[in-house]
This record gives sequence, structure tokens and C-alpha cells, in this order.
Amino acid sequence: MSHAAADGIRNVALVGHRGSGKTSLHEALLFEAGAISRLGTVIDGTTVSDADPDERARGMSISAALASFDWRGVKVNLIDTPGEPSFVADALGALRVCESAVFVVNGVLGVEVGTQRLWTRAEELGVARLVYVNMLDRERADFFRVLGQLKTAFGPHVVATEIPIGAEHEISGLVDLVDMQAFAYDGTGKDNRREIPIPDDLVALATEYREKLMDEVAEHSETLMERYLEGEDISHDEIVAALEEGTDAGAIFPVTCGVATAHLGTDRLLEAIVDDLPSPAQHGPLDVGETVLEPDPDAEAFAYVFKTRADPFAGRINLFRVYQGTVRHDSQMLNTRAHAKERVGQLLVPQGTRLGQAEAFGPGDIGAVAKLKETRAGDWLADRDAPISMPAIALPAPVMAFHVEPHARGDEDKVFTALRRLQEEDPTIDLHRDPQTGEQIVAGLSQVHVEVVVDRLRSRFGVEVDLKLPRVPYQETIRGTAKAHGRHKKQSGGRGQFGDCHIELEPAAADATDACEFINRIKGGAIPTSFIPAVEKGVREAMERGVLGGFPVKGVRVTLVDGSAHSVDSSEMAFKMAGSLAMREALANAEPVLLEPIMTVTASVPEASVGDVMGDLSSRRGRPLGTEVVGTMTEVTAEVPMAEMLAYAPDLRSITGGQGEFTMQFARYEEVPPHLAARLVQELDPAPA
Repeated sequence: MSHAAADGIRNVALVGHRGSGKTSLHEALLFEAGAISRLGTVIDGTTVSDADPDERARGMSISAALASFDWRGVKVNLIDTPGEPSFVADALGALRVCESAVFVVNGVLGVEVGTQRLWTRAEELGVARLVYVNMLDRERADFFRVLGQLKTAFGPHVVATEIPIGAEHEISGLVDLVDMQAFAYDGTGKDNRREIPIPDDLVALATEYREKLMDEVAEHSETLMERYLEGEDISHDEIVAALEEGTDAGAIFPVTCGVATAHLGTDRLLEAIVDDLPSPAQHGPLDVGETVLEPDPDAEAFAYVFKTRADPFAGRINLFRVYQGTVRHDSQMLNTRAHAKERVGQLLVPQGTRLGQAEAFGPGDIGAVAKLKETRAGDWLADRDAPISMPAIALPAPVMAFHVEPHARGDEDKVFTALRRLQEEDPTIDLHRDPQTGEQIVAGLSQVHVEVVVDRLRSRFGVEVDLKLPRVPYQETIRGTAKAHGRHKKQSGGRGQFGDCHIELEPAAADATDACEFINRIKGGAIPTSFIPAVEKGVREAMERGVLGGFPVKGVRVTLVDGSAHSVDSSEMAFKMAGSLAMREALANAEPVLLEPIMTVTASVPEASVGDVMGDLSSRRGRPLGTEVVGTMTEVTAEVPMAEMLAYAPDLRSITGGQGEFTMQFARYEEVPPHLAARLVQELDPAPA
């Protein structure tokens, strides 16, 4: 398979809110283009892009899926992306490497929150945007209402390039506003279009919307503007060229429409992708700091890896975009992060579970390669080592955490290795071991997100795990003072053990940074200097498990004031035991209290939900700190105990109709209110020794 020139490529991400029909549209476009011979459906789990068992079982896209095909001599790299917010990393990764995005919008529900968020991200990345209003055959579907919503949400330069003939279940065709042609579709599959006269009852409406389109096209070109105002005819090619230029510049956002599952308008969308969306050559060079990458096939090769898929058999499969030069099979390239050579073996053209092969990928093209040793998403492959990095995309922080426990004893290492592989595939997964509780924590953007991780552990790596809510890392401290005496004395025939110490315990200073400030005030050698560190070690070991719930003790000052030693039986071990005994006694008598972590929570919610969200946070013992309008949303900030936030994500989605999201950061520890502390001490299962 020969590689395409940069001006003969279109890289397009299908994005939009979950349930807008992206995967069905992806399938219809592949079928229309002849890339597949049989049309699959999401319901049957037979689509090309939803190839994973997880996706088929859940009836939704979880990973970005690349498929390539030719249309009218142009190579189209089409990436179907997940609409579920939990898997937004793949959608953002696709937007990063595509010049264009087709925003798929539900013709009934219109502009939803996922559409708005992804539109903002596409704008930040300088991606050309075209809209496809789908599902127009559904009850209550209304193209013109959705078009109005699009204009309200994204500005006046949203403009229809076609309008539907009929509505809901009576939709039968489209009017092309560029050439003022009408087409009827018979619903039999591809090649089901025939040209018809524009229906009489649509002539006035089509003329009105054609004028709106021409106003936008002419506004973007001074030459066309003069001719348009003078009443001259503007040719098809001139309109298409102006549309393409305006779309690439982010000055025009064409809106197309149809019904993906009935092949109504999918051929027109393919034509819009080729005619109205920019090629890598038109989009221009990529400026990454000191390096400017030009779409030149003969220059040094630079390719960016934007997605890694963990496969238990093939290892890592890396999807990459070539920005400069040509990547050839059976060649060597350098990973600029690891400064390591990688052998690029067989180049792959993914199409769902099927993998075609390619000899080379030129500038602007997208492909895949397996079995690279060091390379993962975010890396650059290049002909030479260069200080190059792609600007980071801000990813949402994980907010739903679970403790992962293997079914089989001894599987801990296997589980951890598999989780690391999945984390390479999805950077929004947080994986760490809690230093206090010892639990293996997996955190994601929602419960569904973490459940998918568990499903993939089982299906791909053959390991079974249980999910449990993580334990809150409580701590203990003291509010009072105490004196204590610890003596360890043992005689068992031979040499005995003897250690004896007196300590005083009090709260540490407010600005203390160490968990324990240990002060030695022994005078006259009552305890030999060589045994003082052993006493401190015993004190600190006793602090690892407090007297209330077995939680670590923080914020104390221990003063060693007296003691005694035996010339023969004293040892470091004996004094360590004495120090530990003294500390346990002192802790019990110094008004021990339980501390809980307080989190700073920032929730981004619609204005209409602010009151309900603040009320809910208050019911969780939260203290609201304020609100701030950010774009179309309002940010509510509050301080809330971690214990009240473990299962907050689904509650916030419920309160805000799926539009709210939040982040959390640790703020500090505070004392648990007395009326809750006693119950917690009874209920909590303290950390194991």
C-alpha cells in the first residue's frame, strides 16, 4: 500500500455527547466508502469500531478506533471516539492529531454538555469543526431547532450547508444549499440517492438558508464579497474553496444532517469531509518549541504516538501521526523521551479488529505499529534525537477511587503489572499504593470507568479482582499532656533484658513538620547515650498504631526525662520495648482524638444547580468557600471531609443532570467531631499491623 501525499489526506475525529450515534455513523461511512462489505450495528455488537468485548457488552465506545479508507482519491483517516466523559482522554488524543472534527449531534436532544466541552477543547487545539445533526428520523427530532441551539452555543458562524426534506419518520432527503439541488434517499443502503426537484413547500426556506450560507462564505473572502454584493454568480468550486478555508480558520462551522442508520446523507457527509475540511498540507506546519515540523515527505521523520493499546498477545500497539518525513516499515527510529532506538517492524492500518499492512506512512498520515519496547502514548519517534515535546492536554483528575483486591493470593504482582499496562492506554487512570493503609488504589473518572478497568483485567490479562471503597486514611493525635513510665524487664536463666524510661507527652507546636518531635533531657547518664536512639525508635514504632483505632499518630512532642539501666542486662532491644510501652501508656492518657483528611472540592455545575449542589455539600459536613462563573458553568468550592466524598461522583451527576464534574485536592487534617468519633472508632476496621 503506497502512502498518500499530505494534500490527499483528511484526518477526522468523530466526537460528541454519548448516544449521538457516532459509532453508527462511523460504520455507515465505512460502508458507504466500500471499506467494509457488511454493515454492523451497535445493538448487535457488530460494528468495526466497537471491537472490544467491553464495548459490545456495554453498547458504547470506550476506546478511540481508527479506520482508513479512500473516497474520491482522498485518504480519510476516521477516528471514532468515546462520548462517555469517563473516556474523554481518547477523544482528546484524537483531536490532538486530527486537523478536523465532525461533531455528531442528536437531532432530538440537540447540544448536550459533552458537545460543549469537546467543542471548547477542539477550539483550544485549533481543530476545524463540521457538525452532523443525526437521528432526524426520531420522534421530536427537529433540525432547525438544533441549528438554533448550535448558533446559541457556538456563535453566528454556525451555518447550514444542507437542510432536510421532511421531518421525523417522514424525512426522505436533503437539499444541498451550495448547488441548490435536492436528493431523495430510499433507505436501501449505499448508492441509494437520486436527484429530485426541490419540493415546492421548501423552495422559499431553502432560498433563505442559501442566502445565509452565502453571507458567511462571502464574509470570509473580500473578493467573493464584492462579487456577491454585485449579484454575480459564484461557482461551486469557489464556494467549496471558501468553505474549506473558512472552516480551517475556525471562521465557519458547516452543519450537515441525516440519519446514519438509514444511510440518509452519509454520502453527502463524505463529500463534505473531502471538500470542506482541510488536509494536513493546508493546515500547515506544527510548531513545537524549538522545532517546526513541515509536511515534507523527504525531510527527517517525526511521528507522534497518541494512543497505546495494551494487548496481552501483541504487546503494545501504538497509534501514531506522522508530522514530517516518512516512516517506513523495517526501519529504525529513536524514541526522543527514552533516548532509545526502536525497531519499527510491520506498519499496520487498523480497522477495528482487522489490521491491514502498509509499506510507509508519509507526512500527515496516521497508522500503527506493534511491539515497540519503550514507546507509549505521548512519545515522539524521530530520525534523530531532538528536544521535542507536544504541549500537554489538561485531562480531568480521577475522582472515583477503589481498593483493588486480587481473588487469588499471590496475584498481586500480576495485577499490578496488568494495571500498569492499562494505565499506559488510559492516562486518566490513577494507580498507587496508599502508604498508610497499604491498599492498592485504582481511581478513575467514574464508577463505570473503574469497572471497565476490572473487566479488562479479566478479559485481557486473565486476573480477577474485587473492588472495595478505599479506607479513609484517618490519623490520631492528642489534645492533652501525660507522663508515663515504661519498663521492660525479663529474666530467663541466662542474660536478662532491662530497659527503663520516663517520658512526657504533649501536643507538638502548630508549625511542626515532623510527626514526632523527640527531645532528650536525660541528665547524669541515667540512660547511657548509646541507648537513647533505641528509646526513640520504640516511641516512633508505638505511634504507627494509635490507641483509638490503630491509626498513625501525628503532631506530638515526646521528652525523655529519666530512666535507668542495668550494667549487664540492658540492650537496645530492651530500651526500644521500654520506649514503646511508655508511649502507649502516655497516648492513652493524653486525650487522644481522631483526625480526618479534609479535601478542597471544586465542582463545575450549571447555574441552575448551584443551590442544590451547595446544599448537598453542606449535608456532607462541607463548608462552602464560594462560587465563580467560569464560561457557561459555575464553580462551587467547598472544604469537605474525605469520608463524605468517596461516592460523590454519581450523586453529583444525578443532581446536575449529568452536567456536573468535580476535582478534589487534599487540604489538611482536622479533628473528627466528638459525636462522630466514638461511632467511627467502633465501626472502623483499623489498618493491619
